[in-house]
Amino acid sequence: MKNKFNIDGMSCSACSAAVEKAVRRIEGVKAADVNLLSKSMVCVYSDKETEEKIISAVEKAGFSASAADTVKPASSESEKSGGFTDVKTRLLVSACFLVPLMYISMGHMLGLPLTELFHKPENYVAFALSQLLLTLPIIYVNRIFFFRGFKALFRRAANMDTLVAVGSSAALIYGIYALYMIGRAVGLGDDKTAMGYISNLYFESAAMILTLVTVGKYLEERAKHKTGDALRKLIDLSPKKAHILRDGKETEIASGDIAIGDIVIIRPGESAPADGVITEGTASFDQSALTGESIPVDKKAGDTVISASKIQNGSVRIRAERVGSETTISRIISVVEEAGASKAPAARLADKISGIFVPVVMTISVISGITWILAGYGVSFALEAAISVLVVSCPCALGLATPVAVTVAMGKCASRGILVKSAEALERIKHIDTAVLDKTGTLTKGKPSVTDIYPDSDPGFLRSAASLESGSEHPLAKAVREHYKGKLGLVEDFGAVFGRGVTAVVDGVRRYGGNADYMAEIGADVAPLLPKAEEFASQGKTPLYFSHEENGVLIPDGIIAVADTVKETSERAVKEMKSAGLKVIMLTGDNAVTAEAIKSKLGIDEAVAGVMPKDKSEVIKKLRSEGRRVAMVGDGINDAPALACADVGISVGNGSDIAIDSADIVLMRGDLTEVNFMISYSARVAVNIKQNLFWAFFYNMLGIPLAAGALFIPFGLMLNPMISAAAMSLSSLFVVTNALRLTKDRNKR
Repeated sequence: MKNKFNIDGMSCSACSAAVEKAVRRIEGVKAADVNLLSKSMVCVYSDKETEEKIISAVEKAGFSASAADTVKPASSESEKSGGFTDVKTRLLVSACFLVPLMYISMGHMLGLPLTELFHKPENYVAFALSQLLLTLPIIYVNRIFFFRGFKALFRRAANMDTLVAVGSSAALIYGIYALYMIGRAVGLGDDKTAMGYISNLYFESAAMILTLVTVGKYLEERAKHKTGDALRKLIDLSPKKAHILRDGKETEIASGDIAIGDIVIIRPGESAPADGVITEGTASFDQSALTGESIPVDKKAGDTVISASKIQNGSVRIRAERVGSETTISRIISVVEEAGASKAPAARLADKISGIFVPVVMTISVISGITWILAGYGVSFALEAAISVLVVSCPCALGLATPVAVTVAMGKCASRGILVKSAEALERIKHIDTAVLDKTGTLTKGKPSVTDIYPDSDPGFLRSAASLESGSEHPLAKAVREHYKGKLGLVEDFGAVFGRGVTAVVDGVRRYGGNADYMAEIGADVAPLLPKAEEFASQGKTPLYFSHEENGVLIPDGIIAVADTVKETSERAVKEMKSAGLKVIMLTGDNAVTAEAIKSKLGIDEAVAGVMPKDKSEVIKKLRSEGRRVAMVGDGINDAPALACADVGISVGNGSDIAIDSADIVLMRGDLTEVNFMISYSARVAVNIKQNLFWAFFYNMLGIPLAAGALFIPFGLMLNPMISAAAMSLSSLFVVTNALRLTKDRNKR
């Protein structure tokens, strides 16, 4: 079983590491990946009982867990806000009390009015008490840091909240101690001692730490909210209500209540609530949000409609064939969510470090405090150094470095109609050096069409050929029929010879159509047409011969050449792949002549012809055994084994479900140029992740020693707790905003 869980109470990578550690210990759990960004976890486990154990283990670790639905519409404003509304409230309240607190505590340094009054001996207690009273509301509104922080500490799973809670608590407790000592000194008339404590109250440090950390959290939440915009837009695409016909009456129901076989009515401006087939009407559908294709698609009866595609004009009725979690939009959302929860290889290092980071920081804090006391700098100075070490450390940046980049990248790809199923696939594709392309449906349209008519001087030739083929269901016959737009003749006595051709009486004349073998079988002399037929065959086209009977003699009419035409973007895609240094190989079941024609036309390096479906995966395995890193691109069921055994399997749009399920990446539009985009974009994402991880590591390597006072004796440099808190907040914000740069598209279509 595979399921997603919502996890509440996590604040940093130490939290996510604790959750993963607790869950992975459970017997029956095969995999567990926690996403700090989305506050979720994807688990693979054995049975329903294990699910209950997972929730229990998360709760014992100090967090809460609940099974999440596959599709969860962002219905309320609080959900759409990304969860930072509460943080904003805390920030506003904190600011309201912090301003007067700083005025009282620091105003005398700037010569602000009335502040000197507090520095008269008779007002020392009032000065300290006023600061305490202004600090307490800030402590209260930000109590979540203390609840989570000390709870995690008692469970031996200290996290970022623990560092903030311990640091601000130490400042607050020392301030209260100083308040009592001030009162005692004033009572004894010892103004010098009282003034010493007045200078080191630290109430403003406790308040400023909490406020600045909250500022950072608010800015971080706002930035993180933007990383999920693409997914929220996908969720909001699916309509909440649907109009269906039941018992001959139109009824409005929730989209989730649609059953397979229901007739759904879709009007202008409405979106399809399910996948289905049009039974009545015509309409122009906007599928841009799903496939990235900006041009509307006209559809009629018999055509397939994708869920969440929107009607621009016209109206249709569709028969629902996929509903609920099986619809295209639901599956896309599921893929994007799971991909965001997956972890790139670079994230594993950060996870390992996060598990020991907070205990190490707390140890350094204690050591630095004790060291300064032993060095004779006093308790106040030592406390300032210890608090600074606690506050400046930021496991948040470590935990966010990879998931924010991956989430932004997945959203960006989804907006282009590209589904990337895992962070590993996103990581691997940049290393590809060989692209193996299936021909039919990948390089070509997968649908035969008429390319040449010989001779083209007889307007009646095409009409008679299309009329003759009207009784056949063969794809080549269908191509001829679709090419002719006029009125067909009267067809009688139709007959077909399997694998060879067809015959019928068209408008009173017996006519024949098929391959060269069929023409030889019926005695038609097509020798005059052979040079042209060979020319068409050398170009990868299939020649269809036509003849008619006149006075007992078979007379050749001409040739219609049919081919599976190359997609408009294939030639450019191959050129871009080769420019990027990739070796391009084509696999096809066609004969060598047809394969060579396509190879030459597109500039492909190598063509492997006559490949049976079962042999495609063997070609991939052979290439990999030679040390090549292979991307297989295909669209059919027979491509599924090859997609699965390649380093990266890429399925083009409109492909079969099996091919899509076997692939690591799905190109919804079927545009091969997106392969090159993914290779270059993967490199950009990798660089972005490395930048984030470097910043997170470098920041802590620089900040912790500086906060501990390593440069105080030689250079007099020291971080006070307030500056440390501001720096900590900025480090997380930097990581998130750096990841958001991935939304900029350098590869314009």
